Amino acid sequence: MTRIMERRENRIRQGILIPVIEMCDFFPKIVNLFRKCKDLGDRDGLHMIFRLVKAIILLNSSVIFDKILSDAFILDIIDVLEYDPEVHIVQSHRAFLEDHAVLKQAKPIRNASVVSRIHQTYRIRYIKDVILLKVLNDATKASLDRIIQANNAFVVSFLKDDAYFIHELFETMRSSNVSAGSKSELVFLLREFCTVSMQSDQQIQLSRDLANQGVLDIISDVLRSQDKVLVSAGTDILLHFLNQDPNLLRSYIANHEENSGEDISLLGILVKGMVIDFSGETLWQFQEILRMLLNESSLDMVTQCRAVIELFYKKYFDWLPDIIESSCLPKSIVRSTCGSGGVGTRVEEYSATPEILLNICEFLRFCVVHHPYKTNINFLESNSMEKILTLTRRRERVLVVAAVRFMRTVIGTNDELLISHVIVLNTLKPIIEAFVEHGNRYNLLQSTALGLLEYIRKENKKSLVVHVVESFWNQLVKFGQLESIQAFKLKYQEFMDSAEIEETTSVGHMRKKADERGLDKEEEDYFNTDSSNEEDSATQTTRSQQQCMVKPDDGSQIHHIPARPKSGGLVDHDDDKDHKPPPKRPAEARITSSSDGKDTDGNIRKKPKLEARISFSKNTAMANVAGRHSPASSTINSDGNVDARKASPGSPNQQPPESFDYTAGDSSSEMAVDTAEAADSDP
Repeated sequence: MTRIMERRENRIRQGILIPVIEMCDFFPKIVNLFRKCKDLGDRDGLHMIFRLVKAIILLNSSVIFDKILSDAFILDIIDVLEYDPEVHIVQSHRAFLEDHAVLKQAKPIRNASVVSRIHQTYRIRYIKDVILLKVLNDATKASLDRIIQANNAFVVSFLKDDAYFIHELFETMRSSNVSAGSKSELVFLLREFCTVSMQSDQQIQLSRDLANQGVLDIISDVLRSQDKVLVSAGTDILLHFLNQDPNLLRSYIANHEENSGEDISLLGILVKGMVIDFSGETLWQFQEILRMLLNESSLDMVTQCRAVIELFYKKYFDWLPDIIESSCLPKSIVRSTCGSGGVGTRVEEYSATPEILLNICEFLRFCVVHHPYKTNINFLESNSMEKILTLTRRRERVLVVAAVRFMRTVIGTNDELLISHVIVLNTLKPIIEAFVEHGNRYNLLQSTALGLLEYIRKENKKSLVVHVVESFWNQLVKFGQLESIQAFKLKYQEFMDSAEIEETTSVGHMRKKADERGLDKEEEDYFNTDSSNEEDSATQTTRSQQQCMVKPDDGSQIHHIPARPKSGGLVDHDDDKDHKPPPKRPAEARITSSSDGKDTDGNIRKKPKLEARISFSKNTAMANVAGRHSPASSTINSDGNVDARKASPGSPNQQPPESFDYTAGDSSSEMAVDTAEAADSDP
């Protein structure tokens, strides 16, 4: 209830005070009263006037702000605000603004209205950020910020449209006769002009207009300066342009890279800036600019961005790993590096500071994440990855950790060809050695290295798990008490066990497949037998009887010897135990029926029952698999079936396989036992 009453009182007070304050003679009377109290030294009166002016400002009225912040009253209002009753010492805000806060005009501004707006903006900002910093509420601060933005928009718009001012500014900055001090002031003016706070759409339009007038050429010249302060101002301007419209800078680089007559283009300057010993903020700014240039953030920027990406990887990417390698060489080695794009410098031992090396390594990780298709090709075709991992030789652990994190990012690309490259070149060796050297200490390096192994294990990188255990387990075994190392070893054992199971399963699958294919072939042969062939059985019987005619040596009459009756079952049975059969033909030839439905002796063969034929087909397929290693040799034909190579009837030197050596008196059950034994004997 108390807060509600206070709000009502404030509304009533505003309703009474605002009409009174908006009277034309109210503020002149307040100013006159303040001057009298100041001349008399009336502290109580001065404190009362301070409270009154502060309350008027907190009313947050645009009409009131237009009056008290005008050139006629603003300095007197600042003078009143010096007598804060809560501060025992009187401040000197007005004297500071009149004597020290002087507008420096690097190029003269001839319009008085523009100069007035510039002064007003500075004074409002001083009131908001210094004098009443702890007093103003959020609503009042927002109102003052809107006034500041309106003034900035007015000033920038006027100067931007003033062709004489911009032309003279750029010509002076390009001139070689300008002094270092004057050039610094011009650069600072340009930075303030570009980065002044305005609404977003106004900022974008300003950036595009300045880019069309050649401001990026000016910035390129500024970045070539040896003055670190000027370089820092230039990077501020570039970051502002990239935040507004990245395509402005990308298009400029793509259009000027090939046509540039300079030894080094703007893109090369940015890459080179990453290895120059600037202050920490400037070093970070160079990296941030390159990241924004190479980041494919939206579809409408893809074309320009890819053009810059192609230029970067073609000319400048290889130079960064060379810097790392040269900074990690032994002391006696000095190496000269030169990029293909003309970026060249002599890099001696430890020439790059740890901060620079860390900055480069983090930027290369960014490249691996955002352009894996480019970095992977580079790593496969050159030894850039090995150069980057030379950071493990440095004594600074933060650099060793950066190298481990880089390898973690490379493996995270999930490129199998790149992972094979890591295994073949044993790229993990320096990381394992660094971990072994410092692994007994609980620090960031140990955590990062174990995190790399954990990632390999959790992502089931089988080839890397096997490589690490089989190559480095003798070194890692002394850390076996760590849970990560134990889990890594268990994962390796799991892979090995699964490999053995897969091998056993594959052999069994091959045998089962051979059995099934043999069974299918037998069934197809049975059902595909043409029944029409039985019509010629009489003719075939006569021919077989003629083949059994024997002529004696004494020239007597030819006697007819009838053929032995054959059984219609699966196997021919002979009741005469003393009878010796002629030399055996291959089992397959005896078992398979001819195309006319007769057996090999010419008799009409009865078709067996389906159940018996299927049983025999299974036994035959098992015998084929069992005899695949025999010299008689069974081979795999073109359709994947086992094909027993057998001798032709006219070839006495070749004998049928032993597993097919069936006699006429064998029963079907005996053949099943024989083939089962042959299959069991297979290794």
